[in-house]
Amino acid sequence: MNDDQREQVRSNAKYLRQVRPVDPEEIYEYVDGQPHPAAVAQVLRESAVDLGLVEREDGTFEPVEEEPLSVSFHGVETFPVEYGRTLEDRLVAEYGPGWPDGDSGDRLRERIRSFKDDYYNQRAVEYDGETALAYALYHLPDYYAVAQYVLADLAREGPLPKRLRVLDVGAGVGGPALGLHDLVPEDALVDYHAVEPSDAADVLADLLDETGRNFHHTVHRETAEAFEPGAVAGVTDPDRSGDGDSDDGDTGFDVILFSNVLSELDDPEAVVRRYADALAEDGTIVGLAPADRNTAIGLREVERAVADRGPLTIYGPDVRLWPGETPEDDCWSFEVEPDIEVPVFQRRLDGGDPGEVGLDGPERRDGEFENADVQYAYTYLRTDGRRRVDFTPDDSRVARLADTDDLITERANVYFAKLSRDLSDDGYPLFRVSDGSQEVDHFAVLTDESTLNRDLLTAEYGDVLAVENALVLWNDDEDAVNLVIDGEAVVDRIPV
Repeated sequence: MNDDQREQVRSNAKYLRQVRPVDPEEIYEYVDGQPHPAAVAQVLRESAVDLGLVEREDGTFEPVEEEPLSVSFHGVETFPVEYGRTLEDRLVAEYGPGWPDGDSGDRLRERIRSFKDDYYNQRAVEYDGETALAYALYHLPDYYAVAQYVLADLAREGPLPKRLRVLDVGAGVGGPALGLHDLVPEDALVDYHAVEPSDAADVLADLLDETGRNFHHTVHRETAEAFEPGAVAGVTDPDRSGDGDSDDGDTGFDVILFSNVLSELDDPEAVVRRYADALAEDGTIVGLAPADRNTAIGLREVERAVADRGPLTIYGPDVRLWPGETPEDDCWSFEVEPDIEVPVFQRRLDGGDPGEVGLDGPERRDGEFENADVQYAYTYLRTDGRRRVDFTPDDSRVARLADTDDLITERANVYFAKLSRDLSDDGYPLFRVSDGSQEVDHFAVLTDESTLNRDLLTAEYGDVLAVENALVLWNDDEDAVNLVIDGEAVVDRIPV
């Protein structure tokens, strides 16, 4: 189909979409030369993002609904089998059907050991083809789950539209992309862009081929530092009028995702700031990091640096309740979700054939290459100043955590966000907390549970709590402040 015919298809679609579903079986009759309806359908698919059209099961197209994205999410129990098969097909193509065994299995296992050691010791990882496959074997399932938890949490609060534009910086082998795809409903229109310079992009491309008809994807094989987000056509051009395709003239990405990549950048603060210019007016930068100490604390350092200097502010979960205050603790904070089921390809790499996984002996590696944990640090950053819990405490009634060093052995009223699961080892429940002003680590310790303070136990990660009459004590072992929640204390969750 030539350019004139393509433009005729688009023009007819722009008109008809206001009247009824756009049907290739109808449009082809109005195009010079009457090209086959299948060719018309292909042009509509290629133009769907610009035209704001979603493809229906019957092969017609209709405008995507201009409303907030609604997701149905109840956690992640398994990594989808079809994605696992795609990964194994690539492994078989590379190494043969016996890929977990012999020399190939030994090399893949050694690559996993190597990049885990590099991450632990904060060394750069070079992703050649074999490392990319080893990385996918070990990390694809948990990154898939993490992305769903974090993006579902964001969508539940309404900032995401059904016509969704996403930039995935350092997309890797595709865990976040697949998580996003499986989270959004089929009638959402997703314009997904991945930035990935390494050989991991080859695995990513294979997996993106498994996505649905309304998940439109583009892979940019550039580094995060070299890529220009504003150069992506039709996204951040202030003169964009939508060419008749968009009535609101909105520009920018709704989500810019930095998933497990900030620790690999030479100047992550500068990169995040530059990418912030490509956000939609109500868009969100989502930062993700593994739960280990170095990367989780590193994420907080980037978060705090960009928030201190603007234009980004923290939406959550690490709140700043007091204007002008900046936290100085290290804040090793992360979320923990239920483990997922170990996928077959990890069981094969760890212990041979799935039917022999229960065997003892030298072939069994005791789970070294099984990765079912779903633990992660995250941040939401925005340019519109919105906060998940948007209020400022009254300093005549409550104390800043920054001032608790003057209140040791006294009782105080405080507000804080709960930023951990129970950290105790079979002792009193213990939780990391923050109000955005603290100079040292602060923990809430529940020593006497009651109906009046049970919200400390039941609150979710990131929830903000109002506490009356907490006993302030110094913790010599941790060089931290303990806020003791006993029978005299009252805890209430602050609504979002």
